[in-house]
Parts: sequence; structure tokens; C-alpha cells
Amino acid sequence: MSFVRGPGTSDQERTKHQEQRTKDVQVVVTPRCASTFAALWLATALLPRTAAVQHQHLARLEASRISMACEYAIEAYGPDRDRLPRIVDEAFDEVDRIDRLMSHYNAKSPLSRVNREAAQHPVAVEPELFDFIADAMRYHRDSGGAFDITVGPLMKAWGFFRGEGRVPADGELAAARHHVGGAHVMLNPISKTIGFDEPGVELDLGGIAKGYAVDRVVGLLRRRQIAAALVSAGGSTIYGLGAPPGRDGWDVMIQDPIDPRRVALTVQLKDRALSVAGSSEKSFEAGGLTYSHIMDPRTGRPAQGVLSVAVLASSGTAGDALDDAFFVLGSEGSRGYVSQLRDIEAFFFLPASAHLKSERASARLANQPPPRRRRSAEAPAKAEAPKARRRPDANRRWTLVHLRAGF
Repeated sequence: MSFVRGPGTSDQERTKHQEQRTKDVQVVVTPRCASTFAALWLATALLPRTAAVQHQHLARLEASRISMACEYAIEAYGPDRDRLPRIVDEAFDEVDRIDRLMSHYNAKSPLSRVNREAAQHPVAVEPELFDFIADAMRYHRDSGGAFDITVGPLMKAWGFFRGEGRVPADGELAAARHHVGGAHVMLNPISKTIGFDEPGVELDLGGIAKGYAVDRVVGLLRRRQIAAALVSAGGSTIYGLGAPPGRDGWDVMIQDPIDPRRVALTVQLKDRALSVAGSSEKSFEAGGLTYSHIMDPRTGRPAQGVLSVAVLASSGTAGDALDDAFFVLGSEGSRGYVSQLRDIEAFFFLPASAHLKSERASARLANQPPPRRRRSAEAPAKAEAPKARRRPDANRRWTLVHLRAGF
């Protein structure tokens, strides 16, 4: 029952819809995205009538809008029923602004101008875009190249740019790899200019921009004194601001990476983000192999060996970058990286046939006693850690590895 605000929707119609939504006792929001799989199910606003009575001073609104090629959804609680729809519309307008700034599909965007001209001369950009690209390059360095915003030529070679995917010829792949790597990008923090060292290099912010837009929305909602909100970018990155009335946080269910009808894990968000990257998001099969859209920039080929990765982080930007990096590195390759981070948890869903080491090493990252394997839900090791509940299933076809550090 999501509400999509169209160009002809009146304030009266929006208010009427809002009033109807606040009367509902149970709501389950399932975000959809044109380019990403609905990896996260939101089991939110399952509020008993007693909680609704106790918090009658908070109005509730659920709305959505298509932007950045996916559906952004917001569920918000605020003290002013009349202002709430306008605040949520303002939040969606902010997402649209980020899309106009960072889209490489829009030929008129500042990012597209960088991709066209930066090999010819340094291109001056506004501070927001420069700082964001500099931040993305930091994730590139810290991950040892597993996260890379210059991956665009590989996406095109493998047919994932406006296409359904294909296996490139060896020569085409070699040519694409030649243009990939952070060393091709020259940033001047004084002049706020971006340059490329050769033609053919381009930036693709698709792996991190949605999370940044979520963070911008959360910041706006905080400034507008919204008490609690859940912000979703196509279901791939979600931020829980505060907690809904009468609850400790926002319960979010992570989809089974193999069977989309089932729930693999439930986590609770409160002032925290959850991001998911998965091989089923966009993939194709060829020669008996499945190739996902998540590229390993170091090899020039789609990453293998992981079904999906879910990351809990302090911001959508961090979660959006790290879920791709961890997907490329795999559970074993990510251990050292995770140990260097703060306030991070990562859940790796691996094929059941894969040979895995014990989860004891992941527990040592947080200096906690090794968790006991059991079929029921596992409590977090520390009180401040987000709650995570695994759904027991003896017949599941995947194995879960949990890494956490920095608490």
C-alpha cells in the first residue's frame, strides 16, 4: 500500500491517504527497484493499538517516489500532521537533486561532464561532488581496490550498462581493464578539479550514490524534527532513524539469497543503516556459470563465491560502499578490512558447498567468546550491538558467516 505521489496529486488527496494509513494496524512495506532486487523486506509499523493510543501526538506518513532508477520509500513519524507530507516531499526532492548531480546516465549531469572532458583537461566541480568522489576513492584505497568507481568500462564490456549481460571477448575485456583503477583519477583538493590520465576512463557512482542520498534524506528529516523514520533506497540500502512509537527499533528482514519467498535474517535498526549486495540482483548465465553485475576490478571479471552480503553501518554511504567491497573480497578476504573499521557488521551468505572456516575467528574480531551454533535465534554479544535473528532452516542451501568489529 505504498503511495506514489504523481504530478497531479493534490494536497487534499495526500492528506486523505495519510489519514487512512495512520488508521492501519499492520503494514508491511516491500520496496521495489527497477535495477536492484528487493533484498530487504521491511517488517515495520506492526504497532498494536495500545501503542497508537499512547503516541497520538505523532502523525504517520508512508510515501514513495521513483528516483535514481529505483523506488525510494519513506515511513515517517512527526509532530505536525500538516507539515509531514511537505517534509517528505522535500526529502524526495533531495534524492532527485542527488540524481541530477551524480547520474552517469544523464548526459547533462556534472558527473557525465567529468566523464566526457576529464581526459582532456581538469574539470572543476562543486565541492559536494568533489568531496563525495574523494570519499569514494578512500574506500577504493582502504579495500585494496575491491571497491572501485572507475569500474564503468568493465560494466559496459560485460553488458550491464543498459543491457542484460554478456561474456566479452578477450580483447574487449583487456581493453576495458586498461582503463580501470584509481591511479587513473587525479583529484586536486585546492581547485576542486578532477582529471583522468587517459581517454576511456570514466566514473560510475552507482555503487555508493544511493546510500549517500539516503544519508542526505536522513539529515534533512533530522533538521525538520522528524521523530522517527525509515528510509529505503530500492530496498538495497535502508536507514532507521530513531524508533517507531512503542518499539525499540525498526525490524528489517533480509531476504533469503536463493529463495526470495523466505526470510534469512532479521535485524533491528535504530540510527543505523543496512545495505545488501547480491548476485541475484542483476546477473546472467553462460556456459553453466552465473555472472553477477558486481565486478572484481582487480580481475576484470564478475565476483564469484558469494551469494549476498548484508552490512550494518553508521551511514548509508558506508554500507553501500562496503557491501560491494566485502562481496568482492569474500568472507575470508574481508576479515582484515573489517578489523580496521568501526561500528561495522557484515553477514556473508555463501553457497552451502563452500568450504568455510569456523565463525570463531569473526567473534575474536570483537574480543567476544565464540558463538555457539544453534538452531534458534542468536543474541548479540554486546548490548549495544543491533539485534540479529537468524531463521532456523536445516534445509537451507547457504551458510552464514558473521563478522563484526569496532564496537
